[in-house]
Amino acid sequence: MTNRHVAPLGAPCWVDLWTSDVEGSRHFYAGLFGWQAEEQNADYGGYFMFTRAGVPIAGAMGDMGDMRANDTWKPFFATQDIERTLKLAAAHGGTVRLPATPIDELGSQAVIADPSGAVTGIWQPGGFPGFTALHEHGTPSFIAIDVPDYHRQVAFYRQVFGWEPLEEEADGHHYAGYLDLENSRPIAGIGDAVESLAPGETPSWSVFWQCDDVDASVAKVSALGGTVLTDAADHGLGRVARVADPSGARFWLFRPKG
Repeated sequence: MTNRHVAPLGAPCWVDLWTSDVEGSRHFYAGLFGWQAEEQNADYGGYFMFTRAGVPIAGAMGDMGDMRANDTWKPFFATQDIERTLKLAAAHGGTVRLPATPIDELGSQAVIADPSGAVTGIWQPGGFPGFTALHEHGTPSFIAIDVPDYHRQVAFYRQVFGWEPLEEEADGHHYAGYLDLENSRPIAGIGDAVESLAPGETPSWSVFWQCDDVDASVAKVSALGGTVLTDAADHGLGRVARVADPSGARFWLFRPKG
């Protein structure tokens, strides 16, 4: 288990679900992870938080007026200077989707698309640091993405977010892992194993949610109306399975080795 007061600069610090079925998502994730779904906030377009034992874990919202939810999870990366980060993103091949927007005293957010087209958020914390619990059941463990242009993607996150990842090459594939230096755990990764993407699927960041028992969680996904995309299997960092909630939002279940 990891508890932190604030995310390291450039690190994932929050995740949002944009769901076409708000009530269904509230039920599904409560059943899967034991989360509590807070009340929707009309002042923020119906946005609400999922919490676990009273600790914020993730956010979610439904359709935004004429903008229909696309059933995806979106990570946010931490910055101390959101305007500078947006300028760096635009200068190095990214596209600004939402300019810096203050959220009361909580902080400021922005949204970009990186060079692969993957949509990510940027968060400059004020009173709200993002998630503070990691690496335990029902909390984020890390995020990852596979892209066709690996070297450009790694360069973008180095230049914009200050990443200094550990890079590996094996079996014809490249992988860059960004570590939390305080505990040497991976918190983000970039790879080029694009054959892992479904036909027609564009690159996007995937959230790996930690589970005490991946196989039991896979069974819950099915029982709650979700879809198992890849069966549970052992890989380099631990046991994983790729699944989707009933609306189609994809994510991974993960139990680390050891």
